[in-house]
Amino acid sequence: RRQRLVGPNGSTLKAIELLTKCYVLVQGQTVSVMGTHKGIKVVQRLVEDCMKNIHPVYHIKELMIKRELEKDPALVEENWERFLPQFKKRNVQRKARRAAIKKKSKSLFPPEQTPRKEDLLLESGEYFVTEEQKQMKKAKEVLEKREMRTAERKRERQQAFEPSAENSAKKRHAGTAESAGSAESASRDSISAIAERLQVRTKKGAKKSAGGAAHLL
Repeated sequence: RRQRLVGPNGSTLKAIELLTKCYVLVQGQTVSVMGTHKGIKVVQRLVEDCMKNIHPVYHIKELMIKRELEKDPALVEENWERFLPQFKKRNVQRKARRAAIKKKSKSLFPPEQTPRKEDLLLESGEYFVTEEQKQMKKAKEVLEKREMRTAERKRERQQAFEPSAENSAKKRHAGTAESAGSAESASRDSISAIAERLQVRTKKGAKKSAGGAAHLL
């Protein structure tokens, strides 16, 4: 930033002094200014923008354009924004905030030593077990697991053959429906048989009455 203000062979600093009519001194991280109130305000804005990563050349160009516009009497009362360059970034990239690092709680005493494999074997009592006993134990565990698996498979097979509650309910419902249908069909058959008998009797009665009338004649 300091090198930008000074420029190559102090050319940028000299241009700022000529345009603002102020004496500017850059030493270390300090910028000293002497001059008119208006010129000091311009230099202050220029230095602050330089710290915000805006090059002083843009401000120098703007000051040169303003000096040329001041000479024209027709543009004294007009707005000069259309003549000035627009160099300020609207979407300024800001540094992302770092996540706050939580401080670890430090204790006065060192952490407890983690137990070794031998210590764990001593606690469980497996340290003094011989190799044959270990193999027998493993074989026993394998047999137990196998028996458990066979029992589970057997239980699953038995469940497949057992009728479920829904199937039994459906069968009962179907049985009741069939019985009701058979009862209805039987009642219909009995009614039709009674009707046929009545028709036969009426026909016989009609024949007898006709025969008696003919005999009388």
